[in-house]
Amino acid sequence: MNTEKDFSPLTPNIVRALNDKLYEKRKVAALEIEKLVREFVAQNNSTQIRHVIQILASEFALSQHPHSRKGGLIGLAACSIALGKDSGLYLKELIEPVLTCFNDSDSRLRYYACEALYNIVKVARGAVLPHFNVLFDGLSKLAADPDPNVKSGSELLDRLLKDIVTESNKFDLVAFVPLLRERIYSNNQYARQFIISWILVLESVPDINLLDYLPEILDGLFQILGDSSKEIRRTCEVVLGEFLKEIKKTPSSVKFAEMANILVIHSNDLIQLTAMTWMREFIQLAGRVVLPYSSGILTAVLPCLSYDDRKKSTKEAASACNHSLMKLVTPEDDEDEEETGSSDSQPREDSPPKTEGDTNVSAVTYFGVCVSISLSCVLPFLPVFSLLDSADRSQVTLDLDGIVQVLDRHLHDSSTGMMTRIAVLKWLYHLYIKTPRKMFRHTDSLFPMLLKTLSDESDEVILKDLEVLAEIASSPAGQTDSSGSCDNSDSKLELQVPDGAKAGPQTVVGDASPSTPSMNSYFYKFMINLLKRFCLERKLLENRGAFIIRQLCLLLHAENIFHSMADILLKEEDLKFASTMVQTLNTILLTSAELFQLRNQLKDLRTQESCALFCCLYRSWCHNPVATVSLCFLTQNYRHAYDLIQKFGDLEVTVDFLMEVDKLVQLIESPIFTYLRLQLLDVENNPYLIKALYGLLMLLPQSQAFQLLSHRLRCVPNPELMRTVDESKYIESKPVGTKRPAYTHMDYNDLLQHFDRVQSKHLEVRHQRSGRADHPDRKLVL
Repeated sequence: MNTEKDFSPLTPNIVRALNDKLYEKRKVAALEIEKLVREFVAQNNSTQIRHVIQILASEFALSQHPHSRKGGLIGLAACSIALGKDSGLYLKELIEPVLTCFNDSDSRLRYYACEALYNIVKVARGAVLPHFNVLFDGLSKLAADPDPNVKSGSELLDRLLKDIVTESNKFDLVAFVPLLRERIYSNNQYARQFIISWILVLESVPDINLLDYLPEILDGLFQILGDSSKEIRRTCEVVLGEFLKEIKKTPSSVKFAEMANILVIHSNDLIQLTAMTWMREFIQLAGRVVLPYSSGILTAVLPCLSYDDRKKSTKEAASACNHSLMKLVTPEDDEDEEETGSSDSQPREDSPPKTEGDTNVSAVTYFGVCVSISLSCVLPFLPVFSLLDSADRSQVTLDLDGIVQVLDRHLHDSSTGMMTRIAVLKWLYHLYIKTPRKMFRHTDSLFPMLLKTLSDESDEVILKDLEVLAEIASSPAGQTDSSGSCDNSDSKLELQVPDGAKAGPQTVVGDASPSTPSMNSYFYKFMINLLKRFCLERKLLENRGAFIIRQLCLLLHAENIFHSMADILLKEEDLKFASTMVQTLNTILLTSAELFQLRNQLKDLRTQESCALFCCLYRSWCHNPVATVSLCFLTQNYRHAYDLIQKFGDLEVTVDFLMEVDKLVQLIESPIFTYLRLQLLDVENNPYLIKALYGLLMLLPQSQAFQLLSHRLRCVPNPELMRTVDESKYIESKPVGTKRPAYTHMDYNDLLQHFDRVQSKHLEVRHQRSGRADHPDRKLVL
C-alpha cells in the first residue's frame, strides 16, 4: 500500500499500524479509530464519518494486501463501536465490505471478517434487520465453511442474529421468504442444518406467521427430511411437527390444496411416513376442499397400502388417508352441472384446469411419477389454488375423471400389490354406490379390466371385483344409458344373447326375495363376457369358476345367474365348453349352500315360474347327459330321468362319462338328495326312481360307485313291488298331497327330442375332432 497517499483524517501512524502484520498493532490502530470517530459523532460530522468508513472499506478491507484487509476489518468494527446507536445510519457502508471478505481464500481473514461483523451487529441490534437478507446469505455460506474456527465464529454470529430477530417485531418475512425458498434446496448438510435451525426459530416467534408461507418451503423441508444425517432429520421432524400443531390450531387459514399437491410427490422411504401423516391431517381438517385434488392424493396413497410390516406406520397412515378421502364422496357428487345451478356451470377460479377434450389429467396425477425432481421443476404444472371459504366448501367438484384414471392405471399395472388392488376395487364400488350416474359413463372402459381381474391370484381381490361387477349389473343407473355405452352390437361377441334376452332375465314373482336386485342392461353383457372368459381361460373355470359363480349367486339373485347362463349356453357353438360349463353349474346347483333357495324352488315345480326355469335349465343341461339326469332327480322328474338313461345306450360311453356317473352316485348319497333316498321307501309310487337308479347301476363298471349304489338298492324294501303298475292306476293311487298343479305338466316328449338333437351335435363334433366319423359304432375299450 502507498503509505504516502493522503488517508486523512486517518493519521500516518494509524495507517501504518493497520497495515502491520501483528494483530496487537492493528488493535492499537482500531482503538485510535474508535477515538477519532467518537469525536466526529460528538461534532455531528457525518461527512467525516462516512469518509473514514469509505477509506477503511476501499483502501483496506478491499485491498489486495492480506494484512491491510485485516486492518480494514478491525477498523470497520471500531467505527461501529464508536457510532453506537447511530451505527444504523451507516450499516450499508459497514456491512458490505465485511461480507465481501467472507469469500476470501484465507481462512483467517474469513474469521476476522466474521468477528468484525459480529461486533457491527452487536452494536446495531435491531437496526440490522433491513439488511437481514444479505447477512443471512453471507452466514449460509460460512455455515458450510471447511475451517472449524470460521464455523465457530459464524455460529456465534448466527446466535446473535437469531436473538435479534426473536426480540424484534419488525422482521420483514415477505422479503425473506424468496431467499429462504431458494436456499432450502441446498444439498450441503451444514447449509441444511443452518436453514432448518432458522425455520425453527422463525416458527417460534409469535409475531412471525411463517405458516402463511409454508406452501413455498414445504417441498424443501421434505427434501431435507430425506437427509442422510440423523440429527438433521430429527430437527426437520421437530419443525414439521410444530407446523402441523399450528395447522391443527388454525385450519381455516391453511392453504391445504397447495400443500396437498406437494405432499403427493414425495415417496422416498425416509419421508413418506411424514407426508402420509400430513396428508391424513389435511383430509380430516380440510374436508371436501381436497376433493378436486383427490386423484393426486390417491396416486401417492394407494401404493403405500401394499407395504409390509417394515413400513407398518406408513401403511397405517396411508390407510387412514384413503378411508378419510373415501368418506368425503357423497351422493351430491353425482349431480350434473346443470342441476347444481347456473353459477356452477361457470369455471371456478380455484378449480384445476382442464386439458383439451376434458380429459382432466390434472397436474397432481402427473406428480405421482415425478418423485425424483424438485418442486422448482414441477411448479409450471401446478394448478393455481386458493383455499375455499366455508361457503364454497359444499360446492367443490369431485375430480371423478382423474380418480377413475388413477384407479384404472393401478388395475392395469401388474406390479400393483394385493392390498392396493383391493383398495382400488373398494373405491370403484364406493363410487358406483355414491355416484352411479357419472360412473356409468366410465363403465365401458373399466369393464374389460374388471373382467380380467377375475383371474387374480387373490380370492379377496376376486371378491371385491365381483362386488363391483354385481353393482354394475344391478344398479338402477344402468337401466338406461344415455351415453350409448350399451349400444355395442352383441354380434361382435362369441357368445350370443338369445332373442328377447336384452330385456333382462325374468325375475321370479312368487319365490323371489324382497331384496332381489333388478337387473339392468349390463347384466347380460356381464354374463356373456364372463362365460367368454371362462371359455378362453379354462384354468380360470377349473380353479375359480365355482367360487366366482357362488359369490355371484350371493351378490345377485341365483335364479337370474342360472337362467341367464342357461340362455347363453343354449347358443354356444363350442360344445365341449358348453358341456364343461353345464357340469360346473350343475355341481354348484346341487352342492352349494348359496343355492339352497333355488334348489327348493326347483324341487317341487309347484309354480309356473319354477317350471319355466326348469325347462330353461334343461335345454342347456342337455349338453351334458349326466347333468340332465341329475337335474331330473333334483326336480323329481323320475320317469323322465329313466327315459333319458334308456337313451344312454346310444351314446358314446367314455371314461369322462363314467366318471360323471360316478360323481352322481356320490351325490345321491349326500344330504342334498336325502328326500330322494327316503322316497325309495315308497316303492309303489316311485317305480321310475328305482328303475332310473338301476339304470345308472347297469351303466357302471364293477367299481366302488357300483358297490355303493348296489348296496343302496338292496336296502329298498319289498323288491316284489318294483314292477311297473298301470299309469292311470298309479296316478289315482298316488296321495292327493303329492300331485302337482295341472299347469306344471310339461311336454316331456319335446324335451326328449331336444336332448336327442343336442347329443347328436355332440357326437358329430367328437367324431370330427377324433377323425372317427367313419366308425360310429366303435366303443371305448375299458
